[in-house]
Amino acid sequence: MDGNDETTGRVTPITLPSFIEVERMSQKLLRMSGIEKRFAGVHALKGVDFELESGEVHALLGENGAGKSTLMKILAGIYPVDEGEIFIEGNKVSINSVKDAQALGISIIHQEISLVPHLSVAENIFLGKEPVTKTGWIDWKKMIEETRKTLQQFGLELSPEVPVKKLTVAQQQMIEIIKAVSFRAKMIVMDEPTSSLTEKEVEFLFRTIGHLKEQGVGIVYISHRMNELFAITDRITVLRDGALIGTVRTKDTTADQLISMMVGRELTQYYIKDTAPENGGEIVLSVHNLSKKGVLNDASFELKKGEILGFAGLVGAGRSELMKCIFGLDAFDEGEIRIDGKPLIIRNPNDAIKHGIAYVTENRKEEGLFLIRSVQYNITIKVLDKFIKWLRVNARYEDQKTRQFINELSIKTPNPDQEVRNLSGGNQQKVLISRWLATNPRILILDEPTRGVDVGAKAEIYAIMNRLVKEGVSIIMISSELPEVINMSDRIAVMYKGGIRTILNRDEFSQETIMHYATGG
Repeated sequence: MDGNDETTGRVTPITLPSFIEVERMSQKLLRMSGIEKRFAGVHALKGVDFELESGEVHALLGENGAGKSTLMKILAGIYPVDEGEIFIEGNKVSINSVKDAQALGISIIHQEISLVPHLSVAENIFLGKEPVTKTGWIDWKKMIEETRKTLQQFGLELSPEVPVKKLTVAQQQMIEIIKAVSFRAKMIVMDEPTSSLTEKEVEFLFRTIGHLKEQGVGIVYISHRMNELFAITDRITVLRDGALIGTVRTKDTTADQLISMMVGRELTQYYIKDTAPENGGEIVLSVHNLSKKGVLNDASFELKKGEILGFAGLVGAGRSELMKCIFGLDAFDEGEIRIDGKPLIIRNPNDAIKHGIAYVTENRKEEGLFLIRSVQYNITIKVLDKFIKWLRVNARYEDQKTRQFINELSIKTPNPDQEVRNLSGGNQQKVLISRWLATNPRILILDEPTRGVDVGAKAEIYAIMNRLVKEGVSIIMISSELPEVINMSDRIAVMYKGGIRTILNRDEFSQETIMHYATGG
């Protein structure tokens, strides 16, 4: 949950884990000096220095595309370094592969889940370090039993033998964390580790980090959530456009100072939202008693023209599942969908698109983007009919529209032909949003639109949402960040166990009220 205050942008105080308060003598685990990295047309890192001490949580902060993940992928052996030196415990090392990094005690939890979907939980946790019997065969019994013990220690009621693809995103994220911790690493890189976790799971992660600190493990923590940084980090290093801006002690800085370092300017307005439509606003979408066995239970709501209807709820409440049914990605058993008061049959996404509905999925890599295709391809793929007439492509018009969205959403890419997989996570998200804006939707469904997106890009996305509703577009926004839901919504629907528990008006908004209904109240 983002800890920004609703009006000032200051960090909301939360209880600090006790391990933060302990001063201790530290040993330098890592020193990266003068790190340079270039990709096709992109100078990703420009002589960056970074240090990590034993028992320290050191945050890497910066806008999407600042170079944070690139620097850590060099440390993890995923990318080779172009120039610069790496020292571990005072010794100069060469890291040319993931195995080299693992041998040096480096483990990384990626922002995007990198588990093998068809393998079991146990197989994923022990991948590459499977226990073997005296005869050289994999000791399946030991592997499953060790996994069961580990899952119990982490409070996860899961079978070690269940395939990872059957787990929720939050459960997969916890398996990633367990896998990294079980590696007995000296250094663990956590790249947006809480993006898919519930509050309870975040609290457990923070306790785990505390135990790792006590054991002298150094942790590099990448996150855009300011309250997390102030709760668990000792120092914060800020990157901007591939360059080092500075390193500060967490207790000596403020959120406003960090944001200024990140974006190179003061962010005077964060949540950008104008007045809501009147209560008597035109109903553009109505959903009546939508049900799906084991998933949805008599979900009903109405969406007004030019409003942002927020959807809140805990992980597994059914928010995304409801939207997938509305968009035609999933079938439902009972219920009715109406647009402008007329019953609608939506068999597939194409039916939804024809009726002016667009859906930006929360899982951009698996369900949204064509990663090996260009930015232009991804933005225009749903509106090809606008550029192709009689088998002739109007390339000039297609390029013009692509550059329009690149400019409007501030997408950081050297050119429209850049492959999307080479962009940062936040810029990938803006490409996906652009694709659906290109369809000129009447109803835009945004599922976790700012997940993994930096504060500057968030403000830009909020501004785009604000502009769209003023133009008459109606927006449904699912978000796990309560300050985002509260500040950007005109009304909030709170879901619990597949049903809509209540719909709140603005004068009823508060984190306590939302959590009351989200937990079954």
